[in-house]
Amino acid sequence: MDNILLSIVLAPLIGSLIAGLWRNQVGRAGAHWVTTLGVGISCALSLYVFWLHAFEGAPVYNESVYTWMVAEGIRFEVGFLVDNLTAMMMAVVTFVSLMVHIYTIGYMADEEGYQRFFSYISLFTFAMLMLVMANNFLQLFFGWEAVGLVSYLLIGFYFKKETAIFANMKAFLVNRVGDFGFILGIGAVLMYFGSLDYAQVFAKAPEMAGTTMTIWGDAQWSVMTVICILLFIGAMGKSAQMPLHVWLPDSMEGPTPISALIHAATMVTAGIFMVARMSPLFELSETALSFILVIGATTAFFMGLIGIVQNDIKRVVAYSTLSQLGYMITALGASAYAAGLFHLMTHAFFKALLFLAAGSVIIGMHHIQDIRKMGGIRKYMPITHWTALLGSLALIGFPGFSGFFSKDAIIESVHLSSLWGAGYASWMLTAGVFVTALYSFRMYFLVFHGKGPRDEHAKAHLHESLAVVTVPLVLLAIPSVFIGWYAVEPMLFGDFFDGAIHVAAIHDTLGQMGRTYTDQAGFILHGVGMLPFWLAMAGLALAFVLYMLKPSWPAAIKARAGLLYRVLDNKYGFDDFNQKVFAGGSRGLGKALWLVGDRAMIDGLMVNGSAHSVGALAGIARYLQTGYLFHYAIAIILGLLALMTWFVFL
Repeated sequence: MDNILLSIVLAPLIGSLIAGLWRNQVGRAGAHWVTTLGVGISCALSLYVFWLHAFEGAPVYNESVYTWMVAEGIRFEVGFLVDNLTAMMMAVVTFVSLMVHIYTIGYMADEEGYQRFFSYISLFTFAMLMLVMANNFLQLFFGWEAVGLVSYLLIGFYFKKETAIFANMKAFLVNRVGDFGFILGIGAVLMYFGSLDYAQVFAKAPEMAGTTMTIWGDAQWSVMTVICILLFIGAMGKSAQMPLHVWLPDSMEGPTPISALIHAATMVTAGIFMVARMSPLFELSETALSFILVIGATTAFFMGLIGIVQNDIKRVVAYSTLSQLGYMITALGASAYAAGLFHLMTHAFFKALLFLAAGSVIIGMHHIQDIRKMGGIRKYMPITHWTALLGSLALIGFPGFSGFFSKDAIIESVHLSSLWGAGYASWMLTAGVFVTALYSFRMYFLVFHGKGPRDEHAKAHLHESLAVVTVPLVLLAIPSVFIGWYAVEPMLFGDFFDGAIHVAAIHDTLGQMGRTYTDQAGFILHGVGMLPFWLAMAGLALAFVLYMLKPSWPAAIKARAGLLYRVLDNKYGFDDFNQKVFAGGSRGLGKALWLVGDRAMIDGLMVNGSAHSVGALAGIARYLQTGYLFHYAIAIILGLLALMTWFVFL
C-alpha cells in the first residue's frame, strides 16, 4: 500500500516537473502526454484504493512516511491517512483532474504558455492529494497553501491581462485573511494538545471539551470553540464563504479548465473536507456549529440571487458554485457531515460538467461570453447542449438526478436540527432552491434556445467542439445523472463514513432521517411531495416564461426593480467596500507609516540625519585643520597644560 499511495501522489508531481522544467525539450504534445499520463495513473490507482475501502473492507491506513523535524518531543511528519472519506476525495479529485487534462488539450490548443498550463494543473493535483491524504496538521497546511499558490498562478495565467493580474492578487490576499485564522487554529491545537497528529488530537479532544482560555481581560473562552472557529475561518477563505467569497467570481479571469478543476470540484471543497475531517473537534462546540450554519445558509441564498443578474456565462456558474458551497457548509453546521460530503461529490461532477460545457460554448462562440448574445446553440452543438441540460437538471435537484438526493438530504437534515440558527438556515436553503432553478435555466434558455447568436461571424462558424472537448463532457454527465442513485444509501444512511467522521448523538439529524428511509424510489416520492421540489419547478417554469414565452418581460422587470437590481448587480457592495475601505484604508495606513516611519524616522532622522550631522561636524572640524605647524604645536601645549591641571588639582 505504501508504494501505491506514493505513486498516487508523485505521478502528477513528476509530470508537472517534466512539463515545466523541460518544456522546450518535450514540446506541446509531450507536455500534455506526460501530465495526462501522470494524472491518469493517479486516477486509476485512486479508484483502486476507493474500491478496496468501499467494497472490500480494507482497514484504515495511517502511517508516517517521512519525519521532517522533531522539536521538544513534537514530531513534524509527512504521512497518509486513508479511510473511506480520503478514498472518496482521492477518486473525485483525480477523476475530475483527468477529465480537465483531456479537455485542456482541445481548449488550450492555440494558447501560448501551453506547457506551463499543463505543469500548473498537474502540480495542483499533487497539492490537492497531499491535502486530502494528510494524517497531520502540518501536511494539511502544506497542501492548503500549495493549492492556494497554484490557484494564484492559474488565475493569473494571462499575466499580460490587467484584469487577470488584479483577480489573482485579490484571490491571494483574501485567502491570506482566511489562512491567518487557519494557522492560528493549528497553533492553538499544538499549544493545547501538544501534537499535530490527527489521531492523537482526536483521542484527546473529549477531555479538552471543558477547557477554557483567556484571550483578553478576564473573560473565559472555550478552547474548542476558539480552535474550531479559527479553523473554520480558513475554510471560509478557501471555500469562498461570505464575506471572504469575493475572490471566486473574479477568478473566472483564468482559463475555463481551471474553473472546473479548482473553483468547482476540488480546491474550493477543501474547506468542506477539512471541517468534516475535524468533526471530532467541531462536535464539541455548538457555538462553532451555529456559526457555520448561519454563514453557510447566508452564502447559499444571497450568492444565488446575484447569479440571476449575471450575464457572463462563467460568472453565472461561479455564483452558482458559491451558493452550492453554502449548502455544503450549512450541512456541516447541522452535523450532517455525510450529507455535505455527498453533495461535495455530486456537485464536483455536475458543476465541473457545467464549467466545461460553458467553455465549449465559449470556443464555439469565438470567446464571446455574454449569454445575451447567444441563443439557439443547441442546433449547432448537440453534445454540449444535452450534457449542459443534464448538468443543469442535476444542479436544480430534479428527481432522480444526483443533485436531487444530496440537496434534499441537506435541506431535510438542517430542518431537523435543533441548533441555534437552524430555523433561519432551513428557510434560506429552501428559498435558495427556487433561486437556483431560476438562474440555471435562465442561462440554459438564453444560451441554447431562441433564434440564434446575434454575432453573425460567430454564427457562421458555430459548430460542435472537438471530441477531446466533448468526451470529458459525456464522461462527467454520467455520474452527474446516476451516482446519487447508487451512493445515497451507503453514504447517508449506511456505514460508509463510520470511523472517518464523528457525530454526537444529540446532533444526529441524518440518523433521524434514516429511520424513515426505505429506498431510492421512496426517497424520490417523499421529495416530490415536499416544498423544495415545487419551488425548483416554479423557478424552472418562471425561467421558461421569462426567457422563452415573454422575452420582453425581463427588461421591464429590470426597469421596475430599480434599487434591488442595482444592489444585486453591485454584489451587495462587497467589492466597493474592499476596494475603498479595506484596500484603500490599508494603502492609506501604509502611506502614513511610510511618511512617519520610513521617510521621517529612518530616511530623515537616521540615514539623512546622521549624514547631515557628520557634514556639520566636518564643517566645524575644517577650521581646526589649518595646515600650519605652529597652530598644532600651540594646540598640543594647551592640551598638555589642561591635562596637568586636571591631574594636579582635580
